[in-house]
Amino acid sequence: MNSLRLAPRVLRAPAPLRHASTITASTSTTAAPSSIPLSNVEAQWKHLSSEEQLDVHRQLEVLQKKDWKELSADEKRAAYYVAFGPHGPRAPDPTSGSALQIVLGTVGLVAVGGLVFGLVRSAAPPPPKTITKEWQEAATERGREQKLNPITGLSSEGYKGTGFVTEK
Repeated sequence: MNSLRLAPRVLRAPAPLRHASTITASTSTTAAPSSIPLSNVEAQWKHLSSEEQLDVHRQLEVLQKKDWKELSADEKRAAYYVAFGPHGPRAPDPTSGSALQIVLGTVGLVAVGGLVFGLVRSAAPPPPKTITKEWQEAATERGREQKLNPITGLSSEGYKGTGFVTEK
């Protein structure tokens, strides 16, 4: 670690600064002028080739680097459409009958779930004998004999609860 601190430092010369005129010239040459007017991008986007779409996208990137107050409403609308419009993965599904497919799929999945539930219930062992009403009444009587909870529970004076009985 100390050897890194003591090693001679190599200084790099700073990159030469470009003038503002060369920066704007270089950015304007990278974005090819598009023959598609930005006011009509929404209508023609589907009919453009992928290269033309890329050119429009690059042109809009250059425009968006400007102050947004200087952009026209058509340029802002085109930028929004290219970024968030209903194309590519956000395109609506044109298949007809998709609502019917959703309904039938849901009904089918519920039916399969019911069938699986029924099969599991049929293979399950019988319920334990301690769930029967007679067993629970006997447990309540045994609790009274043992004077369980003498203040507010089974053994208290005037108790009107069901005790351990949960079945009806």
